[in-house]
Amino acid sequence: MTTWLYDGSFDGFLSAVFDLYWQKRTDVMIRKEQDHVRGLFENVIFTPTVVANADRVWAGLSKKLSAENLQQLFCCYLSELPGEEDNMVGFIRHVFASKQDVTGDFGNKYVLHVSQMARKVLKEKHRMEAFVRFQLTRDNIYYSLVSPEYNVLPLIARHFKDRYADQYWLIYDERRRFGIYYNLQQVETIRLHFNGEYDPYYHSTSNVWAPEEELYQRLWHTYFKEVNIPGRKNPRLQLQHMPRRYWKYLTEMRG
Repeated sequence: MTTWLYDGSFDGFLSAVFDLYWQKRTDVMIRKEQDHVRGLFENVIFTPTVVANADRVWAGLSKKLSAENLQQLFCCYLSELPGEEDNMVGFIRHVFASKQDVTGDFGNKYVLHVSQMARKVLKEKHRMEAFVRFQLTRDNIYYSLVSPEYNVLPLIARHFKDRYADQYWLIYDERRRFGIYYNLQQVETIRLHFNGEYDPYYHSTSNVWAPEEELYQRLWHTYFKEVNIPGRKNPRLQLQHMPRRYWKYLTEMRG
């Protein structure tokens, strides 16, 4: 078995898939270069990204899959799970090998897996859209720090662009060390470098926040406290809809 490494991008993965078909290989595993640990006797080859080849694969898939199914495949890539490329390649091979629509063929393990994985990633997407809380900086940029289980920033960009079209905002993924920034015209991918003494969760540890931000957070705390009805408190239901791992990003749950 030979391992093909790619640069970690979705185009890089599709480019490697193109090479699989071009060389008619079935004995190859595709893995991200930055995550792969080479075995002692493993045959490893790096496959460069060729955007034109990636576009050809995507165009071929677009002829056989709906926009929803294409998004499901992309969600598998965004899951970033080890070895997920095997499931994606298996799904793509099944799609191209069949003359019929295979997206409802849940007897095939790859079709079933792609559907189930996409559901998990999209669930995380919807939670991020609901749980993101912004803080206003002195530069008049609304900033939010998140750490989603899956790499969903590419999926939530359109939601926040449409909802906050008249504001500068930045959503930063601390786990993956990149963010999406909206400059009133388009969404850009950026990277930040934090000071080691800076606590990004609490506004009073730095002078980066706007003077009124502390007031806004106190008002939100007060509102959340006042609308809460102690007799109807249901911690189990609250955890079901708002898992504890999100609490550190929610203004109303801090402190």
